Amino acid sequence: MDLQLQGNAALVTASSSGLGKASARALAKEGANVVLNGRDEERLEAAVEDVRTDATGTVVGQSGDLTEPDDITALVERTVDEFGTIDHLVTSAGGPPSGPFLEKSDEDWYEAFDLLVMSVVRVVREAVDHLRDGGGTIVTITSSSVKEAIDGLVLSNSVRMGVIGLEKTLSTELAPEIRANAVLPGVHETPRISEVIEQGLERGEYDSYEEGLEERSSGIPVGSIGDPMDLGRTIAFLSSPQSGYIDGETVTVDGGAGASNL
Repeated sequence: MDLQLQGNAALVTASSSGLGKASARALAKEGANVVLNGRDEERLEAAVEDVRTDATGTVVGQSGDLTEPDDITALVERTVDEFGTIDHLVTSAGGPPSGPFLEKSDEDWYEAFDLLVMSVVRVVREAVDHLRDGGGTIVTITSSSVKEAIDGLVLSNSVRMGVIGLEKTLSTELAPEIRANAVLPGVHETPRISEVIEQGLERGEYDSYEEGLEERSSGIPVGSIGDPMDLGRTIAFLSSPQSGYIDGETVTVDGGAGASNL
């Protein structure tokens, strides 16, 4: 299927690794011109070079911290300077620290809100006029935890719900010029998951990395954890004209692992 993204301009936040990087790769493979973003300049540069290997669009990087408003302004300005506009915005951010409710301070809550919600608020605010000009799209990457709370992740379970409320509101307030949707990933083989499995290997919990993957896949109906590109291709589809009648939706990409009816 031709997603008709050739020559479009896309900005993907927190895309120097993991699901953000996979989203940038999927868009670039479809011919979109893409700006990647991350805080670590060395890792960002490596990600840009990697994504370029199979891109048919132009790929550049812009470092910046998503909790710093000035960095977000610079990120949007760089995208417009490079490509003239922004057609597609994909928002992503790393997860806040794990831990139970009684171990979290007010500062922990405010930091999680700043990272997960205010980063989206600020980047949409900066990009919205450009998105309107091109009949653009916004896709927010959150987590399946907004449908089913995950033990030990009180910050993610709670704060990410705010992103969903924002996405749904944007889908009506910015329509029809801009469509806004959210993607809820389950477990994917990201560097974070690989690190957890490697730590389990060091502790003797698994005999091999493959055994660790198999354990993580237990209970997932499709039989495996996700490849990040599974999510990336979903992002590219939701950014494309081929999904033109999908707006204000939350799309779960978890291999059927969730037990929620909706």
